[in-house]
Amino acid sequence: MTQLSLIGFDADDTLWQNETFFRLTQSRVESLLEGHADPGHLHDRLLAAERRNLGHYGFGVKGFVLSMIETAIEVTEGRVPAAVISEIMAAGREMLEHPIDLLPHAREAVAWAAQNHRVVLITKGDLLDQERKLAQSGLGDLFHAVEIVSDKRAEVYQRLFARHGVAPAQAMMIGNSLKSDVLPVIETGGYGVHVPHALTWALEHAEAPLGHARFFSITDLAELPTLMAGLTA
Repeated sequence: MTQLSLIGFDADDTLWQNETFFRLTQSRVESLLEGHADPGHLHDRLLAAERRNLGHYGFGVKGFVLSMIETAIEVTEGRVPAAVISEIMAAGREMLEHPIDLLPHAREAVAWAAQNHRVVLITKGDLLDQERKLAQSGLGDLFHAVEIVSDKRAEVYQRLFARHGVAPAQAMMIGNSLKSDVLPVIETGGYGVHVPHALTWALEHAEAPLGHARFFSITDLAELPTLMAGLTA
């Protein structure tokens, strides 16, 4: 294995909880609209709206709220009460103000990695919201750099690694999303470590590249030192 110089960490659902709050808000909106469509139908309509709107609104709470409003208008055939729209917007504001809930061993893993590597937070989503969450997490001082990107594709990682002066083969990315954190990094020639979260957004689902020499999976961030010790032994 090439000597690693850079270790990237995803943020949402890798270092702190995120999808949980999206699910709770979605359930709240489904309750508001239960007289217009069953929850399963609303879920499908919302997912379709999110997929359709990603190119316009990007990832994050704000795009989610706009997609929920669009879905509410669609399923009520334009008759959604203003009070429901107001409730959806209030739910979005609550998400943007929710305290950070660090996942187990997040601080320890980042601090350990920073001892011998350049450690970079690599996250996608709304700039202001991600900056807020990082500030509240108390992890900011542990990172050598922070990269907030609009999407996580192989070419994005390539540019990012080049900006930090490392070849992809010297880089590792750790995250809960196979689609965003693991597969595109492996495509560049880097190493991907999957840390599954109990909840994964449907648009982030992908098949694990089992058997690939640069793919690894751990169940908890506490396992990172053991994984790294095995790779460099």
